[in-house]
Amino acid sequence: MNAPLQTPDAQAVRLPLTLLIAAPRGFCAGVDRAIEIVEKAIERYGAPVYVRHEIVHNRFVVDNLKAKGAIFVEELDQVPDGAPVVFSAHGVPKTVPAEAERRGLDYLDATCPLVSKVHRQAERQIEKGRHILFVGHRGHPEVIGTMGQVPEGSITLVETVDDVAGLDFPAGTELAFLTQTTLSVDDTAQIISALEAKFPEIAGPKAEDICYATSNRQAAVKQVAPGSDLVLVIGAPNSSNSLRLVEVAERCGTTARLIQRASDIQPEWLDGVGTIGLTAGASAPETLVREVVAKLAEWREVEEHTLMSAEEKMVFKLPRQLTE
Repeated sequence: MNAPLQTPDAQAVRLPLTLLIAAPRGFCAGVDRAIEIVEKAIERYGAPVYVRHEIVHNRFVVDNLKAKGAIFVEELDQVPDGAPVVFSAHGVPKTVPAEAERRGLDYLDATCPLVSKVHRQAERQIEKGRHILFVGHRGHPEVIGTMGQVPEGSITLVETVDDVAGLDFPAGTELAFLTQTTLSVDDTAQIISALEAKFPEIAGPKAEDICYATSNRQAAVKQVAPGSDLVLVIGAPNSSNSLRLVEVAERCGTTARLIQRASDIQPEWLDGVGTIGLTAGASAPETLVREVVAKLAEWREVEEHTLMSAEEKMVFKLPRQLTE
């Protein structure tokens, strides 16, 4: 008896697929802390606990917290009197905790400590009489939060090298620069170089503001992308650090796609692909990485390799209200 003809799909299942998994990837210490703050607040106060904005930029995480009793709102006026509220990991303008205190709300600040560090730097530069040039992406919650730490008119947003060329300040104006924590390491270096070339006396932070996790994840992608035919980045479309990982892979000459879940992967993406690089933004849990591996294994014979470029041991303390 003749063997049955193999369909293209059946043949494809037999094809090997090498999977280069970047490390570090996924949750950073700031995200771990923010999620734990919401979970422990629900344990302590009981549901519901309100959260202003997405605690982190990941739908899977947000939906899990909703199932546990978190209610996500855009502004404080949606929080009932007397209800506990958590501020997101991205940080908030000073007006937000001030309004919470005015209303007598019991609030917990889940701002990443590395973002809070930038807030303190901004305050110190203003105290020294300097105008701040803040490198970041307009409209991002972290940018809104940082710019809201200082008086209006004392900080200018810089998004690109071209923006630097258009800056003009009166002679004698003292300047300082700070940056968002989740930017492209390479792009930010170019912008800072342009700022320092145009304003040789500009002051800057002693250590860069781009956080360790952002830098490490970008370095990890640079390690897996050159040997890959396709890079998959697990993350949300509004996640700055995840979008930067896509850009880093593309600059290595590799096609890259941002996905939120394994279900986003299209089988045709694997046509002609022998090696896939896989990483996850700082707000994406490892559960989603394993979900993607399992999905790819439905179509191809997967061989996994983890490429480690750095080891992370950072841990941030919880707010005092949750530990006393």
